[in-house]
Amino acid sequence: MNLVKADTNKIFKAGYVALIGRPNVGKSSIINSMLKEKVVAVSSKPQTTRNAIRCIYTSENEQIIFVDTPGIHQPQHVLGEFMIQEVKDALSQVDLICFVVEAGDQSIGTKEEIILNTLSSVNIPVLLVVNKVDKLSNTEFYKKTSELYSDRLTLLEAVPVSATKGFNIDVLAKKIGKYLPEQPCIYPEDMLMDATERFLAAEIIREKILEFTEEEVPHGVAVIVEEFKNPEEYPELKVAEIRATIIVDRAGQKGIIIGKNGSKLKEIGTAARKDLVEKFGYPIFLQLWVKVKPGWRKSTVELRKLGYSF
Repeated sequence: MNLVKADTNKIFKAGYVALIGRPNVGKSSIINSMLKEKVVAVSSKPQTTRNAIRCIYTSENEQIIFVDTPGIHQPQHVLGEFMIQEVKDALSQVDLICFVVEAGDQSIGTKEEIILNTLSSVNIPVLLVVNKVDKLSNTEFYKKTSELYSDRLTLLEAVPVSATKGFNIDVLAKKIGKYLPEQPCIYPEDMLMDATERFLAAEIIREKILEFTEEEVPHGVAVIVEEFKNPEEYPELKVAEIRATIIVDRAGQKGIIIGKNGSKLKEIGTAARKDLVEKFGYPIFLQLWVKVKPGWRKSTVELRKLGYSF
C-alpha cells in the first residue's frame, strides 16, 4: 500500500471503527481487502476471529483503526463468553460501528436479533455495510436488505460492497473517514496491525488448521507459540525458528490434525510456513506439536494460560 502524508492544509480524520456482524459474514475479508494484504485470519468456517484485532488503514485523508471483533453469537462456553466480552469492550472504545450484513438477507435471523439488541444499548453511530453484493443479479437490490435494518436502527447510511471482488471498498473507506473525528494519525503511517509477531504466527497457524481440518475440529483448537526467534534479534540464526503447540479438546481431534503418518500436520505446517515467510520476509523453520487439554474452552484458568484475558 502506498502511503502519502496528508497535506497540512487538508482536513485529516482518524479514529477507531468496530466491525460487527454475525459469524462468517465477511468482516475479516473486508479489512484484508481494504489493506490489500491478508492481516487477519479468514476461513469459510464461522467464529474464525476470537480476539478483537486492531488493523490500520492509512490514506492521504484518513487513518482508520479497525477493531475486527469476534462474530456475535450466543455463547456456549467460557471461550464464547470471552469472545462476546471482546465485542462489548470494543464497542465501548470506538468512534464508529460498521454493522456488516449479507446482501440477499430477506429477514432478520436470531443472530441478527442478538446484534441488534447489543447495538440498541450503545450510543455510537452505525454505518451499515452490505457485503457480498456480487451474488446479486443487480447490485441495487442491496437496498432491500438495508431496509430490513433501517427499520430497526438509526443508520448513518448503507454501503454495498464485495470484499472478495474488491467492489466499493475504496468508497467504504471514504464513507468511514467522513464520520471520524478530525485529528492526526494515531499510529505510524506504515503500520498495518497492532499485534506481536507471536500473535500473528499463531493466527496464521490456526487459520491453516481451520482450512485443512473437518468441522468437528476447528473450534476445539488453540495455538500457542512457545518460541519465536528471528534473525533480526538473533544474528547467529540464518532462519527464523518458530515452535508452536496446537491445543485440542479431545484425543480424536489430535488424531485428525496429525493425520495418517503425520500427513495432515505436515500439510498444515507447509501451508503455514509459506504464509509466515510471506508475512515476515525471512526463511522459517517451523515445529508444530499437538497437545490434548480436555475442556480448555470451559476453563477460565486454562484460557488465561492460553493468553485470553478476562
